[in-house]
Amino acid sequence: MIQTPYLLFLGDAPDGLAAKVAQGIKDWRPENCVGQFRMDGCNADMGLPDMTLEEARAAGAKTLVIGVANRGGIISPAWKKVLVMALEEGFDLASGLHNLLRDEPDLVAVAEATGRSLHDVRVPEVDYPIANGEKRRGKRCLAVGTDCSVGKMYTALCLDREMRERGMKATFRATGQTGILITGDGVPLDAVIADFMAGSIEWLTPDNDDDHWDIIEGQGSLFHVSFSGVTMALIHGGQPDALIVCHEPTREHMRGLPSYTLPSLEAVRDMALALARVANPACQVVGYSINTKAMPEDEARAYLADVEARLGLPATDPFRFGAGKLVDALAAI
Repeated sequence: MIQTPYLLFLGDAPDGLAAKVAQGIKDWRPENCVGQFRMDGCNADMGLPDMTLEEARAAGAKTLVIGVANRGGIISPAWKKVLVMALEEGFDLASGLHNLLRDEPDLVAVAEATGRSLHDVRVPEVDYPIANGEKRRGKRCLAVGTDCSVGKMYTALCLDREMRERGMKATFRATGQTGILITGDGVPLDAVIADFMAGSIEWLTPDNDDDHWDIIEGQGSLFHVSFSGVTMALIHGGQPDALIVCHEPTREHMRGLPSYTLPSLEAVRDMALALARVANPACQVVGYSINTKAMPEDEARAYLADVEARLGLPATDPFRFGAGKLVDALAAI
């Protein structure tokens, strides 16, 4: 078990999206967050107190969580001094990066010498099956996006919270490092061997009550040439009954791909639905989740109204304005 509370390590993150792991933990488990540690050049800010390692330990923090999700998931050499100092100060370390803490000899040596623990959450711990495509009882909803980091996890968590508040049967199913750090369970999908990715999602969303909803955390985008494979595994392994299309309207290009523009909502809707119906012919798109964080409220509401008028389905920013419209659409299935 990863000990709480946390000191969130933002390192030298160039922007807020690069520290999305920290942002997710802070937004969904604020009671676990003592403060943040930022290095020179860090442009991310969670709005938490900036603390030294000594100050955080005195405030009760037990684990330094690497809150950065950089391209390729690597442990930057520039971070090493801080990570070593944290172990020596009495912190455990937790990371969701592909570059594992346990594979860094210097960190392993210091952890062993100090009696501290290294937690790598992006490591599959189950022998997942190959997907068989057999229909399972229960209902499933998957968020798909026009790009990476547009709000698919937040959408799923908002849906799960709203459904539970209504007394509906629902379970958030984490598929990435942030979701796993928030909930303590899930499948680190992009670290699963490719042949078993879809099967891991079948395993994650097994037979359930007919009126139970699995709310599956989305990953990547079918239109993102770097990360489309993980999205495909979710679509077929999840066999969703409902899709929610997620979008961030102020983006000028795909995340990390400056030569690629974002696809339209219609293009994502049509492609995702066609592929989902391979595994579940009854699947339907039920609404749109728009990340309006970068927009003034009046502009955001106007944009949502336009999406609804143009596409004929409910649209909301579930974190900013509530997930009620989307849950109503799911309840109607």
